Amino acid sequence: MTVLEVIQRSSEFLAKKGVESSRLQAELLLAHVLELPRMQLYLKFERELSPAELQRARELVRRRGQREPLQLITGSTSFCGLEIAVNRHTLIPRPETELLAEQGWQFLNSLGSSQAQSPTALDFGTGSGCVAIALAVKCPAAQVCAVDVSAEALHLAGENVARHGVSERIRLCQGDAFTAVHPAARFDLIIGNPPYIPTAEIDKLEPEVQHHDPRPALDGGPDGLDFYRRLAGETGKLLKPGGKIMLEFGDGQADPIRQLFEAEKWIVERILDDYTQRPRILIARK
Repeated sequence: MTVLEVIQRSSEFLAKKGVESSRLQAELLLAHVLELPRMQLYLKFERELSPAELQRARELVRRRGQREPLQLITGSTSFCGLEIAVNRHTLIPRPETELLAEQGWQFLNSLGSSQAQSPTALDFGTGSGCVAIALAVKCPAAQVCAVDVSAEALHLAGENVARHGVSERIRLCQGDAFTAVHPAARFDLIIGNPPYIPTAEIDKLEPEVQHHDPRPALDGGPDGLDFYRRLAGETGKLLKPGGKIMLEFGDGQADPIRQLFEAEKWIVERILDDYTQRPRILIARK
């Protein structure tokens, strides 16, 4: 069977299974099997797959048809132009989180000439380490403390940190972010993508999220705001003068989260929209 035939049959199969962008998904899976850039497939449409390659392609397409995320099947994803390994112990980074990371490193870079010490950041719930790594790579002066309750997630984050050569500037800490850092620690930036899905809504999510993202990384309590209440109430003391907090949040949560932070005497500077023009990122200071 040729490359083109495999793409066509795989695309049809995935479409029947309800997978969005089925042609693109089929191409990405086959490119992974053949260890080629996706666009190279277009130059090799007539290439015959070996029996082993065909068997491997069928297996991966079967898994995608069962709504296993593409990123878990291939084992990695791109985040801010960086290749990040992912597995079932971590959230798969979303495009909107790239906006969060970008705001973070721009702020840290802006501090470079205004202070003698390296700018510092606390990454709340680091998961795969994607945000912490983006901060460290895009702001070469930054020192980052990356915290997560999951030992498995931190193990993967450590692999990603080492892969990108920023181990000397990222410290990984296991535990509740409110207690895992030293009480005297102070940061220029607190950044994170906390769990924000209301508990009752998790079972209504797409299968890729509902069955494959770790539930603790999704579950934000009855109204989705449990972690934001704690962040608003407990993290102000961790910020240096002039420091900021930047947080991603879910659909329809902008006003409640603004009110939570303002009730705790934060000054909400901005609410930023994501790529779909939905409010998505809070930026606040004390």
